[in-house]
Amino acid sequence: MTPRPRRTAAATATIIVAALTLLTPTPAWADDDPSAPPGSSTTSPPPEVDSNSPGLKLADGATLAPAKVLDIKSVVEDLGGEERREDTNTDVKFALQAEVLFPKDSAKLNPEANARIEAIADEAKAQKATDVRVFGFTDNLGSYAHGKKLSKDRAEAVHDRLATFLGPRVTYSVRGYSEDYPIADNGSEEGRKKNRRVEVSFPRGT
Repeated sequence: MTPRPRRTAAATATIIVAALTLLTPTPAWADDDPSAPPGSSTTSPPPEVDSNSPGLKLADGATLAPAKVLDIKSVVEDLGGEERREDTNTDVKFALQAEVLFPKDSAKLNPEANARIEAIADEAKAQKATDVRVFGFTDNLGSYAHGKKLSKDRAEAVHDRLATFLGPRVTYSVRGYSEDYPIADNGSEEGRKKNRRVEVSFPRGT
């Protein structure tokens, strides 16, 4: 009787991984309803490293990996917190508090909003941006549905004004996110004021 060949541990592991792959459903992505605003990112804290670990030393014959440019974020906020600018290696983002753009609970632009939006348009031109994202956000007061409509209407108002400065060659993504994705604590009026905002972002020029 011919003995059956013994299966190695590596072969067994391969079969198990293949079976799990077949059983794992493929995630579905909805481009028109992203789980987070495009252009946003989250990072995890770096793991703790033991500086005395022998694993940090290169083994004989080993070489360093190619150099990598890290995505560094620069954040500038004016003294009143009315305007915030974030720069990364890939994007430029402006966040304008709703109070400097609109009357309370309104989507009609204030007269002073024009100069602020024009300044953002000038930066978009300097970066040669052809894709611009305009997202509206509210605090957590009032109903979610009301915040959704108000944030979308405000984003549309900023988009309409931006379009007069940038011309027809720019493509826009315009959305309202209500109270989702706060950047400050909604437990205080100071935090809610920061969360009531319109963000305008676009890729950096190459």
